[in-house]
Amino acid sequence: MFKRFLGYYQGQMHLFVIDIIAAITVAGIDLAFPQILRTLTGGLFTEGPDAIMGALAYLAVGLVCMYAIRFVCRYFVIFWGHVMGARMESRMREDLFDAYERMSFSYFDHNKSGDLMSRLVSDLFDISEAAHHGPEFILIGIVEVTGSFIILSTINLPLTGVLALIAVLLVVYNAFANYRMRAVYTENRVRISGVNSRLEDSLAGVRVVKSFAAEDVERAKFRRSNDAYLASKTRMYRAMGRYQAAIAVMMGALNTAVVVFGGWLIAQGQMEAIDLATYALYISLFTTPITSILDFTETFQKAIAGFRRFCEVLDTQPDIQDAPGARPIRVTEGAISYRDVHFAYKAADGSPEDGVINGLTLDIRPGETIALVGPSGGGKTTTCSLLPRFYDVDSGSITIDGQDVREVTQRSLREAIGLVQQDVYLFDGTIAENIAYGSPDATIEEIQEAARKANIAEFIETLPEGYETEVGERGSHLSGGQKQRVAIARVFLKNPPILIFDEATSALDNESEQAVQESLAELSHGRTTLVIAHRLSTIKNADEIVTMEGGRVAERGTHEELLARGGTYARYYHMQFADGAE
Repeated sequence: MFKRFLGYYQGQMHLFVIDIIAAITVAGIDLAFPQILRTLTGGLFTEGPDAIMGALAYLAVGLVCMYAIRFVCRYFVIFWGHVMGARMESRMREDLFDAYERMSFSYFDHNKSGDLMSRLVSDLFDISEAAHHGPEFILIGIVEVTGSFIILSTINLPLTGVLALIAVLLVVYNAFANYRMRAVYTENRVRISGVNSRLEDSLAGVRVVKSFAAEDVERAKFRRSNDAYLASKTRMYRAMGRYQAAIAVMMGALNTAVVVFGGWLIAQGQMEAIDLATYALYISLFTTPITSILDFTETFQKAIAGFRRFCEVLDTQPDIQDAPGARPIRVTEGAISYRDVHFAYKAADGSPEDGVINGLTLDIRPGETIALVGPSGGGKTTTCSLLPRFYDVDSGSITIDGQDVREVTQRSLREAIGLVQQDVYLFDGTIAENIAYGSPDATIEEIQEAARKANIAEFIETLPEGYETEVGERGSHLSGGQKQRVAIARVFLKNPPILIFDEATSALDNESEQAVQESLAELSHGRTTLVIAHRLSTIKNADEIVTMEGGRVAERGTHEELLARGGTYARYYHMQFADGAE
């Protein structure tokens, strides 16, 4: 993990090296001043007014130059040091986002969006702070502690021995306390992720919350997550309080030892009073970096906890990956074949749940429109999700034009399949950007042609800003039918040879449904199409209808054939049209 962390300094090494040199220079200047003062007190300042006045101008120029250098170095450490940390944070954020993009559906099934966002934002901020301040504090601390220790030893060795003993106890206690606090900081990261998850869930479902007047329910759920985070913070601050109080006691013991033992040495004639005063100045240089490093413990522990969570994601291997030597798929006709397919969703621990697809065998001819119907839980949506490899089959095979979907690249496979779902997701941006989402290089003419085919061009042209109209978050500025037709236009522009319609019209009113159905009919012309529908009136004209029960094909045929057979489809049909209105 440490090696991986150091890898993020690549590309920033010039800043890192200069930052370290600047930090060491600052530490060196801080070490030099008490020694300069001691030398002047014991030398120049005892030579009389004339000598002092003659040297003061040179002394002033020297000190001004020294502190001008300190100013430049300190500025570099503060500015460019933080820029270095921010750049490292940016690289980590990109790597983490790339890791999220590689994950398959099952990963997001078992991980909450709020937790993933917390890893991307707050965790990485703490890591970047540690990336910058960690080396700086450690190196300055080493220089100042070592330098002041050597100088203190030259002033009075016995007193420095007492100082070293207390410092060793301080370091040992610090290591022990940090080890014990690690679990507290890790828990704190998890709790804030819980708060983020609860917030994201509540805001995403705000329309449902309002419609049920369930604000009090959401407040109670958020309060539970927030209280858990508060309890975690309380435990963290309790541990910090004990830690800081113990450090303060040891610092007090150190100062007490210097005064008492130093006074005893002066009384014994083994130390001069002026040396004790200089010693006191260096005590500050000795203890300040130690205190800075110890105060840095909170940030360091947060960074460790955050980087562990960061590495967890990067080390997670997607369960859907391209096979070695996978080639782009070549769809020449669009024939699809499911052969004895079995599939079960997995629990968070990887154990299989009850099977959803159980021995499914289904052949779809090129250019054919197949409608999948059946009870909820029968496996219709899962059947369609297995085709673009959103999930992988447990056994059996799925082929397109004889090519197993597991042996071709995911990118080419999904580029060959167009998906229109009931729950349309539009990205925050313009209508044109959403239509061109899968084809970012499309011209405005191509976008307009796709909109025309989707029967939404006329509506778009009535808008004041036309294709540059903002759709709002999740397309909130558009109606359900308008969002569906934008989604259909998106697929028209993609122009895939295979289509999947998953309940694409079930949530629409009759007028919107008719417009969308016309768009879907034009889109599916000449393409192999799978349609999932509960409203049987929408799929009567399908080439064939497949009734699925228990994750397998129960019956198959045209609308008329299945009605004549009097099976499950006929029963569903008569239930929906019991009043005789067809």
